Amino acid sequence: MAHTLIGTVTSDKRDKTITVSIVSRETHPLYRKQYSKTRKYTAHDEKNEAHKGDRVEIAMCRPISKTKAYTLVKVLERSHGSVELKEDVNKVDLPEKVGADEIAKAEAEAKAEKAAKAAEAKAAKAEKAEKPAKKPAAKKAAEGEDK
Repeated sequence: MAHTLIGTVTSDKRDKTITVSIVSRETHPLYRKQYSKTRKYTAHDEKNEAHKGDRVEIAMCRPISKTKAYTLVKVLERSHGSVELKEDVNKVDLPEKVGADEIAKAEAEAKAEKAAKAAEAKAAKAEKAEKPAKKPAAKKAAEGEDK
């Protein structure tokens, strides 16, 4: 029998090709620490029957392309699917709890408040710019009165 390997499909995006990852546990010879080593193989899948997450058996064969030298023998176990989380629960639930009109009103009030603060700051800045110009004239007038 040909050289066979058992692993998990990590990619099935290419036509008639799957990428299989095989994880093996090894022990470091000096430090005796165990670590996992992952090897990736590309295998030929004629019927496109294996999908991401499936546990498969692949066997060595003649080279089919530059990187493919294995073929899919059989799918041992199908994947149980993946879990996808919602993007942001608060943003999704907010319009249901509070009316969309109320949200729009609150945003408009916040914008108006921000614009009012900006106008006040601009007026205060202009007032400060005018004061230094008046002081030298007032000093000259005061000096003229003294003489």
